[in-house]
Amino acid sequence: MMTYATCDDIDVRRNLQDDERDRCQALLEDAAVIIDAYNKKAPDEAKKLVSCNMVLRAMADTDIPIGATQGSVSALGYSQSWSNSNGSSELYLTKIDKKILGAGNKIGFLNCFKAEGS
Repeated sequence: MMTYATCDDIDVRRNLQDDERDRCQALLEDAAVIIDAYNKKAPDEAKKLVSCNMVLRAMADTDIPIGATQGSVSALGYSQSWSNSNGSSELYLTKIDKKILGAGNKIGFLNCFKAEGS
């Protein structure tokens, strides 16, 4: 399946462990599908950057979930809780990703009446 970035591109930004490469490749393939659904005609460099951003978010190693809008941390018998705006470890496009792909804040960006090949 086609991707816009490689595992080596991700490795440069975040040191991948050998056992993470298969997951990284699968996420890159999924990211390409999402990007194409959003704007297939975006420049290749933009698609590469957004692919890397999406996969890095999904593979982030952090105690705070990605997309957490609320959280609490406690000690001495208390637990932590988080509220998420986005699911954890999911691929998604941020506002800046959409702008990079050339589609952010454009009203009527997609014309459902125009054939794709036109």
